Amino acid sequence: MPERLTEMLMDTWTPLIILWITVLPSIYMAPMNQSQVLPSGSSTGLKRLNEEQRVLHRSKRGWVWNQMFVLEEFSGPEPILVGRLHTDLDPGSSKIKYILSGDGAGTIFVINDKTGDIHAMKRLDREEKAEYTLTAQAVDRDTNQPLEPPSEFIIKVQDINDNAPEFVEGPYHATVPEMSVVGTFVTKVTATDADDPVYGNSAKLVYSILEGQPYFSIEPHTAIIKTALPNMDREAKEEYFVVIQAKDMGGHMGGLSGTTTVTITLSDVNDNPPKFAQSLYHFSVMEDVALGEPIGRVKANDLDIGENAKSSYDIIEGDGMDVFEITTDAQTQDGIIRVRKPLDFETKKSYTLKVEAANIHIDPRFLSGGPFKDTATVKIVVEDADEPPVFSSPTYLLEVHENAALNSVLGQVTAHDPDVSSSPIRFSIDRHTDLERQFNINAEDGKITLATPLDRETSTWHNITIVATETRNHSQVSRVPVAIKVLDVNDNAPEFASEHEAFLCENGKPGQVIQIVSAVDKDDPKNGHYFLYSLLPEMVNNPNFTIKKNEDNTLSILAKHSGFSRQKQEVYLLPIVISDSGTPPMSSTGTLTIRVCGCSSDGTVQSCNAEAYVLPIGLSMGALIAILACIILLLVIVVLFVTLRRHKNEPLIIKDDEDVRENIIRYDDEGGGEEDTEAFDIATLQNPDGINGFLPRLPGHCRNESAGITS
Repeated sequence: MPERLTEMLMDTWTPLIILWITVLPSIYMAPMNQSQVLPSGSSTGLKRLNEEQRVLHRSKRGWVWNQMFVLEEFSGPEPILVGRLHTDLDPGSSKIKYILSGDGAGTIFVINDKTGDIHAMKRLDREEKAEYTLTAQAVDRDTNQPLEPPSEFIIKVQDINDNAPEFVEGPYHATVPEMSVVGTFVTKVTATDADDPVYGNSAKLVYSILEGQPYFSIEPHTAIIKTALPNMDREAKEEYFVVIQAKDMGGHMGGLSGTTTVTITLSDVNDNPPKFAQSLYHFSVMEDVALGEPIGRVKANDLDIGENAKSSYDIIEGDGMDVFEITTDAQTQDGIIRVRKPLDFETKKSYTLKVEAANIHIDPRFLSGGPFKDTATVKIVVEDADEPPVFSSPTYLLEVHENAALNSVLGQVTAHDPDVSSSPIRFSIDRHTDLERQFNINAEDGKITLATPLDRETSTWHNITIVATETRNHSQVSRVPVAIKVLDVNDNAPEFASEHEAFLCENGKPGQVIQIVSAVDKDDPKNGHYFLYSLLPEMVNNPNFTIKKNEDNTLSILAKHSGFSRQKQEVYLLPIVISDSGTPPMSSTGTLTIRVCGCSSDGTVQSCNAEAYVLPIGLSMGALIAILACIILLLVIVVLFVTLRRHKNEPLIIKDDEDVRENIIRYDDEGGGEEDTEAFDIATLQNPDGINGFLPRLPGHCRNESAGITS
């Protein structure tokens, strides 16, 4: 409709405008079309135009001579006249030719080369291109010679309201806390208009709400959205759909508009207390439930969400505050009730608790709305379960003497069925704890008896396990440890701690301590060991030795006299009786061997053998052995030497059938006389192996030069 109206106006007024521009170019330069007629560029034309400008000067609006205007989006049956170029050199003849060049010349803008009229051939869009720079020149039509310098001018496209506002960033999303006061900022929207913001009101926008009232409002010029109603409750309505309109032309009629949507969500605040779904909860639990096991759940609902809906649970009253506990499930926000202590149906069959749920995060603004907590009652019924037998004691300690008779009773264990319908109990021994089967138990009354003899010295403690089983339900079993201590009796005689052998010096003095002996006893008396030492009755009057009891429970052996001799008697045997202080006392006899030895002046034992007595004083046994070894070695060397000598002289033995005269020495006087003689053995002639050999002269042979016989 606006476009059609514009076309009608242009069709009506175009002839008048052309006439007005052609006839009265110098009388009136209208502000609405102030640059439609331009001189072509001569100095004369410019001067005239400036003079006219001074005459018709208006104080409020300056005139720009080198601009033309054309309305955008204008279209008609004929090209649009933009303006006319004119030069003072034009006398009205047809010798002047106008030429146009620059932006859009020849395509968008066409000039009549005779009249200088400029027409727009196409519909123009200011948003596509707002102005065009062109150059005009007047030339001689015949010679094409310029009549004046070229003049540059601008054709501006005048804006019309042909673009509606747009919300480029829409649609929008915003949040605002629930229960906000009126006027709380929500968000801000922005629309843009492609029309000229400095020309008219085409781009002057005004905002309004089409949908979303009365909950929200918008500032008309800043587009700031605010809350318009108090106490908007998220729990009642969480999301609002708001439609915003932006209208140009300052919001007046005929303006164009654009819309966008804003989705506004109310964020949660803690304005609601937790509330139990029911005021009374009932739970039942078996008495044998394991500690820490959950027995039930309670739930306090909260209309809020997130952190504002979190609650903590607590038991604030009841007869089971120390028996049960309640914790919060972080995922479901349930209160989980658990068992803290063992339950016993026979002792207490039910409990009553009062639990409380309270918000963790509280908003101080809503404290006046009441306490953000709630309570509920929980009743818990304990149900009977078939429980295993219960021993009268968690452990048992029994004592028995090691000489106890077989089948004697060592002690007794007792157990009972804690259930209302009590079941008889049978007892047994876990044989994995009594592999040698040293004990037995009466299955009916739990009396433990001895099956095999005990020996404290072998094992002082025996640890066995007694099993109690219900006769009506064999799966109900209990176990208890029993420690049996074996008590000592005096059944072991004392004896020497080790085999002793004493040494007595021949030059010893009377009363000298020969040896200190000690005794041991496998028994373990309460007050420690105390031994009695004595000699055999027949040795009491021993003339050589005596004994003395020491305070440390040991015994000293002393010599009665001096002058002991190894040749007279080398070894003495001294029997000693050792008795303990037990009841009855036990004793044993140990024999001490005493050797008479030769000692140095300081009492160091040197030799205890009788044969060594004949050795010179100061000659030790080691020296004697070394001498004997040297003698034996010399004897061996002599025997070997004799044997080898006889072996080498064997061929020189004269046989019975040989003539002694064959053993004759021949002399060769040709050389050096008697000194140049050589003896030959006749056996060499008889030994074929020695034909080519030469027997050297044996050492030790003596030569008798006078007789000529070797011996």
